Amino acid sequence: MKRVGAVELGGTKAVVGAAVMEGTGRPQSIETVRIPTTTPEETLGRCIETLRELGRRIGGLDAVGVASFGPLQLDPHRPEYGSITRTPKPGWSAAPVRDRFANALDVPVAIDTDVNGGALGEGRWGAAQGLDSHIYVTVGTGIGVGVVVGGRPQHGLVHPEGGHLLVRRDPARDPYAGHCPYHGDCLEGLACGPAIEARVGRPATELADDHPVWDLVGDYLGQMAANLLFALSPQRIVIGGGVGGRPGLLDRVRHHAERRIGGYIDHPALADGLAGFIVPPGLGVEAGLAGALALGWDAP
Repeated sequence: MKRVGAVELGGTKAVVGAAVMEGTGRPQSIETVRIPTTTPEETLGRCIETLRELGRRIGGLDAVGVASFGPLQLDPHRPEYGSITRTPKPGWSAAPVRDRFANALDVPVAIDTDVNGGALGEGRWGAAQGLDSHIYVTVGTGIGVGVVVGGRPQHGLVHPEGGHLLVRRDPARDPYAGHCPYHGDCLEGLACGPAIEARVGRPATELADDHPVWDLVGDYLGQMAANLLFALSPQRIVIGGGVGGRPGLLDRVRHHAERRIGGYIDHPALADGLAGFIVPPGLGVEAGLAGALALGWDAP
């Protein structure tokens, strides 16, 4: 048994929870509190006080897991380990997220990106249970890609930044030059929510399901799925988020991914139009907090 605190720290809000966990089974009862993301001092302070209160209700905390927006420094040998690096969110660059929690609560604190947390949650209790490797993609205000290999989130030089994969854009079909300030027409620059709105002049939520832009988005996400398959060979790709959950979008993604794969990879998991390979999340919007709980459980 382990008493675990969890924080899903997002760009607009933080979700804080705590639960008593037994083994790797999913907790049956998780009390949560939502906190607006403002300044680092205010937001992290409120998260810490909330964790203390929730911890008191379950007899204390043994560990905390944090799934945070990034980019993050995840090299434990670097002095800025657990800090946000360069981010466009005002005031948050160099914010020492992990250290604030560890110093205030005096328990082990594990940290990873929010999307790696979502991937870990989906692997532990969601749509990728029982698999050795899988990828979780969230498509909304931005596009994030979390990679799990051998049950552990993937890190390397930095953490995966699959939202900035380069995809093919046909200027005649899609003259929109892209939303990304760094790369223009990278994946995020073409398929995230703000890119859709900038292209058509209306928020994605106001568009009909048969609007032509959805086939463009499906094509770009299908290219992403094919590229991830070729490069990393995951056993499954889970796609969620506010845009990713659009009705009918996954069918388009599967169609375009299958077209881009071109029959090159022959495997039963890719049969039936990729219906078993590209799937919606099993945990829905709870994937990130579930991943934070899993991080806390795994903390030494």
